[in-house]
Amino acid sequence: MEPAAETSPRVQKSDEEWRRQLSPEEYAVLRQAATERPFTGEYTDTKTEGVYECRACGAELFRSDTKFESHCGWPSFYDPADSDAVILRQDRSMGMVRTEVLCAACHSHLGHVFEGEGYPTPTDQRYCINSVALRLTPAGS
Repeated sequence: MEPAAETSPRVQKSDEEWRRQLSPEEYAVLRQAATERPFTGEYTDTKTEGVYECRACGAELFRSDTKFESHCGWPSFYDPADSDAVILRQDRSMGMVRTEVLCAACHSHLGHVFEGEGYPTPTDQRYCINSVALRLTPAGS
């Protein structure tokens, strides 16, 4: 399945509104494409069953049954919850070519996706996502 095509975000807010809603760290990652330090995020080693939503807009992004231990320092998933949940965009920052992962609903930066690293997952993909970009809703909540 291909990720959602990049169109105008369904959730649109002014920069000022995002700054009021998000903490400085959340704003830096979600709205300015920063990266949290490895092994510091609250969901890096979480095994709780549930749904991971975008911290900015609440859209469902990933489910715990696709989360795996990659030992890379950030939560890793092998597939989004829905093919339309994320947008993939080429990222040429930092002197390399990577694939950026954005929330399809609000176009917030989530992290990057990598392929062909040899993880024993069904997709051979690693969605490397910043914890601060996510909010976990435990199953049964």
